[in-house]
Amino acid sequence: MNDLTPPDPRDDPHSLSDLPLFPLHNVLFPGAQLQLRVFEARYLDLVSRCLREQQPFGAICLRQGGEVRAGGDEPVQLETTGVLAQIEEVDAEQAGVLRVRCLGTQRFEIDQPVQQPEGLWTARAWLVDDDAVVAPPEAMLATVRALANAIGALERKGGSPFVKPYRFDHAGWVSNRWCELLPISLAAKQKLMALEDPQMRLRLVDEYLRGKGVVAA
Repeated sequence: MNDLTPPDPRDDPHSLSDLPLFPLHNVLFPGAQLQLRVFEARYLDLVSRCLREQQPFGAICLRQGGEVRAGGDEPVQLETTGVLAQIEEVDAEQAGVLRVRCLGTQRFEIDQPVQQPEGLWTARAWLVDDDAVVAPPEAMLATVRALANAIGALERKGGSPFVKPYRFDHAGWVSNRWCELLPISLAAKQKLMALEDPQMRLRLVDEYLRGKGVVAA
């Protein structure tokens, strides 16, 4: 008898087995820079492995618990969507301490992360498609201009935190950069990052900015 069980859509060759995870009290967005100060043995080993294999690691926000070695009363819970972090530069600050600069690339989803004996979290991951390259709707161009003005002001003060080239013609890029700047909760940033519709993400950012008077209603 033929097996008529439909294939699991997540069972594909593009999945990443045993992706090493770096839990953060932060949300990394695609296209964003990530600066880390690494000193724990498990993460020093992670950086060495990623450099040696020229592979990214998974940056993922903590939903609950601390990012240092577990041992308190509150169990660690990780979000289910994160962003791959590609290491771009590593500097030795002092013996046993590294300064690591990374770039957020592609989103991923995980299921049932596992903490290894040495404390490192790993999980099987499935890549999420990049944002479709779509222009910001005309009704939201004021929000695009406001971002350009904010970046200009930051550059005049000594530099922008954003990686060039700037993509003001890309709704996903604009919404992601605003999400990095906005003083909103981690839970809200996480939901925005995980949204697969870039225009919807930008629309929510636009509504927030208009509600706060940053952009004229």
